[in-house]
Amino acid sequence: MKKVKCAIAEMLRAQKKHISFHTPGHKRAGADITELSYSDNLYAPKGVLRRAERDVAEILGADCSFLLTDGSTAGVYAMVLALKKAGCNSLAFPVYAHVCVKHACEALGVAALPIPQKKSAGIPLQPAAEDLETALQTADALLLTSPDYYGNYASLAAARELCDCAGKPLLVDGAHGAHLHFTEAHAGKFADLWVDGVHKSLPALTQGAVVSAKNRAWSELLEKSVLYFRTTSPSYPILASVEYAVKYPRNLKIEEVASALKGALDAYPNDDWSKLLIPFGDCADAAQKFLEVHGVFPEFNDGNYLMFYLSPKTTTKELKRLCSLLNKLPRGTVSEDTETAQAAGMRAVWLEAERAIGRVCAEDCGLFPPCMPLIKAGDVVSERAVARLLTASGTYGMRNGAIAVYEEE
Repeated sequence: MKKVKCAIAEMLRAQKKHISFHTPGHKRAGADITELSYSDNLYAPKGVLRRAERDVAEILGADCSFLLTDGSTAGVYAMVLALKKAGCNSLAFPVYAHVCVKHACEALGVAALPIPQKKSAGIPLQPAAEDLETALQTADALLLTSPDYYGNYASLAAARELCDCAGKPLLVDGAHGAHLHFTEAHAGKFADLWVDGVHKSLPALTQGAVVSAKNRAWSELLEKSVLYFRTTSPSYPILASVEYAVKYPRNLKIEEVASALKGALDAYPNDDWSKLLIPFGDCADAAQKFLEVHGVFPEFNDGNYLMFYLSPKTTTKELKRLCSLLNKLPRGTVSEDTETAQAAGMRAVWLEAERAIGRVCAEDCGLFPPCMPLIKAGDVVSERAVARLLTASGTYGMRNGAIAVYEEE
C-alpha cells in the first residue's frame, strides 16, 4: 500500500523533545501538544493545518474544508449558522435526521420543518421526491442525510435539481458517508454545504470530522460559522488522523467481500457496503449477547436489526469470523408499530415509561446510537417501544426513565 503523506503527522514526528511548560497538563508532550511555535493554530491556520485543510478540500471536491475535532455535530451546527448568516430562516430535513439537526435549528433560531418519512421492515426510508418538492415550497433550505445510519442513500442528484429550480441551498449530513469520496454518491458531488464524519467509516480517531463548502460565497460564511463551534484547543492526534483518513486509499477488496456477504447472510439490501444490517427481529437482544460473549460487538441494536459497521480497515478474516457466528443464530420476526395522533396545543407531562403506553408522545426520544427518534412527537407510545427504550444501553429524550406525553383531555 502506498504511504499516505500527511502534513500534520510529519510535523508531529519532526518535533524536538522538550520540557512542557504549556498545556495539556499531563506534561508528556509527544503528539498531544498545543499551539506551539512549530505547530499551528486551528483558529487561524497558517502552516501545517492550512496545508492539510487545502489537501482535504481538494480530495473532497470542496472550495474550502475545515477539520473538526468535535465530531459531525459541530459541523451541522456550523452549516445551520451559515444558513442563518445567508438569510435563511427555515430548514427542511427528514423527520428521522440525527437529533443534532433539530437541536441546531432550535439553538440558532432557524425554523425546523421536518419532512415525513415512511418505514419499511422497521427501517426509515429516504423522503419521497414529492415530499422534498413540497418542503421546498416553504423552507429556505433543504438538508438530507446520505447515507443514513441504515445505509440508504438519498437521491442527491434529484434533490440538487429541485434546489436549483427553487433557488435554495442543499445541505447534506454525510456523517456516515466519508468513505464515499471515491464515488459519485459522495455528498460533495451535490451539496452546497456538507459534513463528513471521518471517524465513523474511515480510519480516524473518534470525533474527527470535516465540514465543507462548494463555492466561495458559502466558504466565507462557513469559515465564520465554524469559529463558533470549533474548539480553540484542538487535539493534534485527532487532526492528524482526519488528514490521514481522508487520504487513506480505497479498499476495493473489502468493499467487494462485504457486498457479497449481504446476499449470503440475507442482510437488509441497503446501498452502502460499510453498513451490514442483519434482521433478527425479536431475537436481536439474544443475538447481541451471544456475539458479545464471543468478542464481537455490533454498532447498535434497534430491537429489530443488529448493525455491523465496516471500514477500509476491516479485514476479510474478521468478516469470515462474523459470518460464522451469525450463521449459528436464529432469526426472529421484524416488527413495526408507529401510530400517530393529533395533540397540538395540549400541555406535556412526564410519565414513567410504562404509564406512558397508549399516550401521545410530546418530545422525540430514541436510541443512542443511532440518535434518531424511536418515538416521535405525535406518535402513540407503544408497549414494544417502551420495552426497547428500557432495555437499551443508551437513549436520549427521556428523563430518569420518563417519557414526555400530552395530557389527556
